[in-house]
Amino acid sequence: MAKCDVCGKGPQFGHNVSHSMRHTKRRWNVNVQRMRTTEDGVAKRLYICAKCLKTRQKTR
Repeated sequence: MAKCDVCGKGPQFGHNVSHSMRHTKRRWNVNVQRMRTTEDGVAKRLYICAKCLKTRQKTR
């Protein structure tokens, strides 16, 4: 579910590395916000990442 509908940005994967250099798997999710927009007169709910949301507000 953590995926932006505008740019398609999704989660990234990597490792937690402890002081003893043990590696455990982890995941960085995208900062996704739910937003209501109207396209062609139809109300839609989109999941938009924070970066796209900022860019969208700048252009308006």
